[in-house]
Amino acid sequence: MTQSTGFNARALGPSIDVRHPQYQDLKGRVHQGLLNRLNLERLASVKRKEAEPEIRTIIQSMLEDESRTVPLSQFEREALVSDVLDELFGLGPLEVLLADPTISDILVNRHDLIYVEREGRLEETSLVFRDDRHLMQIIERIVSSVGRRVDESSPMVDARLADGSRVNAVIPPLALDGPSMSIRRFRTDRLGANDLVARDALTAPMLEFLEKCVASRLNVIVSGGTGAGKTTMLNVLSSFISERERVVTIEDAAELRLRQRHVVRLETRPPNIEGKGAVRQRELVINALRMRPDRIVVGEVRGEEALDMLQAMNTGHDGSLTTIHANTPRDALYRLDTMVAMAGFNLPDKAIRQQVASAVDLIVQVARQADGARRVTAISELTGMEGDVITMQDIFVFEQQGLSPEGRVRGRFRATGIRPRCAERLATAGHSLPLSLFEHVKAVA
Repeated sequence: MTQSTGFNARALGPSIDVRHPQYQDLKGRVHQGLLNRLNLERLASVKRKEAEPEIRTIIQSMLEDESRTVPLSQFEREALVSDVLDELFGLGPLEVLLADPTISDILVNRHDLIYVEREGRLEETSLVFRDDRHLMQIIERIVSSVGRRVDESSPMVDARLADGSRVNAVIPPLALDGPSMSIRRFRTDRLGANDLVARDALTAPMLEFLEKCVASRLNVIVSGGTGAGKTTMLNVLSSFISERERVVTIEDAAELRLRQRHVVRLETRPPNIEGKGAVRQRELVINALRMRPDRIVVGEVRGEEALDMLQAMNTGHDGSLTTIHANTPRDALYRLDTMVAMAGFNLPDKAIRQQVASAVDLIVQVARQADGARRVTAISELTGMEGDVITMQDIFVFEQQGLSPEGRVRGRFRATGIRPRCAERLATAGHSLPLSLFEHVKAVA
């Protein structure tokens, strides 16, 4: 069987060409033959570790019979046995990717085209599903495990794997080239505040400022594009909340991993098969206010719940945190305007902006840059209103200055020299800011 020069499927010795029709046909025959010989009801209640030795023996026996027509090396034989076991107990070709902690996203464009994201960069893999039907079987296995369904009447579905990874699948007729699936994975080793400094995502003075702002109960919004690191930053900011405070988190799909013990986690619910029973974020935000929270953390505001979030920030629930999809701090304000209007109360534009200006204290802008690195590109403070316009000032910024020969982004983190208006509020809370904090400059090569 020919060798592949692409993604090493097993990270063991030489890779094999899993795309080869002969390999896929052989794997399919062995898998089907195994299903015919096994008691599937008994198998469903048995863990892989318990059943694997017996099943390995059966597969090896079947491969002995196949070896007359398809000669296999020892390495190819072991790889095929592992692949069949993955089909039987797991998610087929995806198992090897899910076992790789360096992969943050798995993107199945078609049954024969699978990409991964690693350290902010996309890589094509050599892994494939046998055909569209094979990919559909894996999608159905994922969604059925969480009580969802996917078919022509419901061709889009969100689900979650046992490890917390978020799954989105789209099938025909919406997906023109066959079933498609995206898996957003979450690190088992959570990045801490010091990890972000070590990775040049921000500087120690910027982190100190954010820590004191959260500890002093300022309302903070983390803004950024898809994959920019908003949830990671929200997790880090939430780690500065006191253990003595009661925190309620609200999410569409549970991603936050707060370190505190006194946390109540709420998650939205999609409609059932009849299209009923959905619980939206707005309902959870309203309910959270009745739960005696010290802090409310919303994973991401994306609709009408923005109004309830702003009202909570304005009515004694200081120190609330959330994220929003936007490319600049100013864009984040425009998006908040739009989302509050979605609540349907026909509020005047100026009234909405006054709500935003009085509720939000800081916007932390994060971005994924050209080299895949994720950085805080601005920390901006809202300062009030001038006419109908919300005013803000940058406290820290990242200034990009080009690319190195290796393709890494060059630039510098710079304090603008402006002393924030919130300094007095922080001092009152016992978190004074040294003047040196606002004279800081750090180059990133």
